[in-house]
Amino acid sequence: MIETKPLSALAPAPAVEAHSTYNYAMGYLRGFIVLLVVAHHAALAYLPMAPPPPGSLITEPRWWQAFPVVDAQRGAWASLLVGFNDNFFMALMFFLSGLFVWSGLKNKGGAGFLRGRVLRLGLPFVVAAAIVAPLAYYPTYLQIPGHGGFDGFVRQWFALGAWPAGPAWFIWVLAAFDCIATLLFALSRGWAATIGRFLAGPQGRPARFFALLLMATAVVYIPLELTYSGLAWTAFGPFTFQSSRILLYLCYFLAGVGIGAWGLDRGPLTSQGKLARRWLLWVIASVVVFLTVSTVAIAFITAHLQSRAWEVSTDVLFAASCAASSFAFLALFLRFARSRSSTFDSLARNSYGIYLVHYAFVSWLQLALIGTAMPSVLKFSIVTSGAVAASWLTTVAIRRVPGVARVV
Repeated sequence: MIETKPLSALAPAPAVEAHSTYNYAMGYLRGFIVLLVVAHHAALAYLPMAPPPPGSLITEPRWWQAFPVVDAQRGAWASLLVGFNDNFFMALMFFLSGLFVWSGLKNKGGAGFLRGRVLRLGLPFVVAAAIVAPLAYYPTYLQIPGHGGFDGFVRQWFALGAWPAGPAWFIWVLAAFDCIATLLFALSRGWAATIGRFLAGPQGRPARFFALLLMATAVVYIPLELTYSGLAWTAFGPFTFQSSRILLYLCYFLAGVGIGAWGLDRGPLTSQGKLARRWLLWVIASVVVFLTVSTVAIAFITAHLQSRAWEVSTDVLFAASCAASSFAFLALFLRFARSRSSTFDSLARNSYGIYLVHYAFVSWLQLALIGTAMPSVLKFSIVTSGAVAASWLTTVAIRRVPGVARVV
């Protein structure tokens, strides 16, 4: 097995095993995906289809929870970036987090593993939901004409009947998935390796892994998407999740657990394997599938092809695009992230903190640029780079506080 050091709490506690070296590819990819998350949220303000600012936080529908700040400057580029990210990056984050679950369970046991998860996931979720989310959504309230200042924001916030947690939803869902993995560990010590062996096959072929993952995710995703719209979210207080995708995310997480249990040094994620060697083919495939699903989705929406057959076709293509893009990024980092980089080392160490705090920096920077006459792509570049830098520096600073580095 490959040794994995604690780069971020986006994945469960890493293991240290003999005859191993640090897996730069997966560690660095985790950090890079967090940068995509920041860019994704920065681009939402400039999306052509973004709704107008709300007249009140209480009024339905509450699209402001997904679009805290909306700028008059828009650009088609934002649709491309947001659409591409939305197709895969959260699923890949759950997969990467799952890769290191089994080593944590073996080393610590079920009870010890869960205690660590409560510390490294539960506590940050509370902080992000209680502090970072209101800070991030206050700029939303400031866009309301004749707003009542901070006192008015507090009154409307507590009148919502829920507590929007923003991107911290990923943290509590990951904790719930960790609980599922721990329960399965208590029932059977061999389930994860069995899944990994089945997905990897005797030769660790990525095509087999891709096909099986695509079939599994399509089976669980399509019925939920037909029941709920792709934009529907389920909320219980601060605990929210995307209704149609929750089982798809669970599939990616369990696949990660299985591949990690089977062994990163002998499965499809080996640095010298076919996935890494054929990285260009996977990149081309991901672009082709994404453009196909985008074309079909646009036809489905704009041409009023509102039939079940078209909807199912779009859902199948979405699942295919999710898997293809995930494999493309896995292949890229397996192929090119084979040596140490001081920048990526720092990013990997601080990626969890960046994820936790970035939302507030993004929304305040977006608000600050609303009155300027710059092109939308320039505003996006300023917001993204500013939010990454501010979040990175903040994380470095808070990790110097005694005890915080154990959590973040």
